Amino acid sequence: MPTLETIDDKVAAAAFRRLVLHLRHRDDAENIDLMGLAGFCRNCLSEWTQEADGALTKDEAREVIYGMPYAQWKAEHQAEATPEQLARMAESMKKNPA
Repeated sequence: MPTLETIDDKVAAAAFRRLVLHLRHRDDAENIDLMGLAGFCRNCLSEWTQEADGALTKDEAREVIYGMPYAQWKAEHQAEATPEQLARMAESMKKNPA
């Protein structure tokens, strides 16, 4: 049976691309809410992409994930976080590995 480590890179890449496209479509899913629920967000994906590539800048990696410059996405889709959202995020982040 395949494991995460043995799954074909093409399959993993296709799943990753589908996740990114889904998050681009669901711009109503705020990063702060993703962080509060799952402990990761679009910025995390961009950081992981940058780390995996090694040649991308932070801004380039974010544009890969957001499909536009991060400042544009932020202006068009990101509201100010509420105290409740920030508290959920802080609690959720405690569950992440160090």
